[in-house]
Amino acid sequence: MSHHIEAGTVSSSGFRLDRGPEAPQRPMPQQQNGAGFYAGRFSGRTAIVTGGASGLGFLTAKRILQEGGKVSLWDSNPAGLDDVRKALSPNLGIVHTVCVDVADHKNVVDAARQSRDALGRVEVLVNSAGITGATVPVQEFPVESWLQVINVNLNGTFYCCREIVPMMLEQGYGRIVNVASVAGKEGNPRASAYSASKAGVIGFTKSLGKELAMGGVLVNCITPATFKSPILDQLPQSQVEYMRSRIPMGRLGEAAECAALVCWLASEECSFSTAATFDISGGRTTY
Repeated sequence: MSHHIEAGTVSSSGFRLDRGPEAPQRPMPQQQNGAGFYAGRFSGRTAIVTGGASGLGFLTAKRILQEGGKVSLWDSNPAGLDDVRKALSPNLGIVHTVCVDVADHKNVVDAARQSRDALGRVEVLVNSAGITGATVPVQEFPVESWLQVINVNLNGTFYCCREIVPMMLEQGYGRIVNVASVAGKEGNPRASAYSASKAGVIGFTKSLGKELAMGGVLVNCITPATFKSPILDQLPQSQVEYMRSRIPMGRLGEAAECAALVCWLASEECSFSTAATFDISGGRTTY
């Protein structure tokens, strides 16, 4: 639906030097609810954000829209998607939504087609959809819960990348940001499926980033410590307090703080980082 956008020339800072007569000026930081944002940073860019109906996915999508981009939100919650579309569309432009289960490959194939048709092209993919699963010792861990966590968190990330990467390679430009977790580095007790799935996301990111390094498509992941998000509703309070106690800053992170990092990695400003892991952990992560 949108017109074709030429990739243009990229400077060492990651900003395109020639985007024609409508080329935006270098983004300047502004203030929005106390958080810096960059008007025009995503001007003309298109993005898919999974898990976009709440939490980090929603805030990332909102920020991309605020900074001039177009967004297709994916989520398995149709009511949540409807609420988000109504909340964002009046002020930030048309928001495309797709109800999709990222753990279902056929769902992802269809969703990728719908998003490309709606946006014209896909230049950014943020894999934010995720679940925690059971919080029990391994010997008590339900097999069904283990498979569900791996299917959503790891297989879902693979499915989304598998279908979107060819679009990015075709145009010679793309940014992929996978949301992993500090649990994927350190492992959290009584959260074996979640820890294993996020470790898999880290390894997958490193592999894919190296594969695509010469194709103009950069792939990175973030490893947050615990931050305020609806996903915490899936955990007992004792588990949340355990994770808070591991953070030297003594507090949970804010989803907006993570969204700021995701948006930098999803932008042209990120021009020489790929196959990398970016911590945002309040001092918890040391490697």
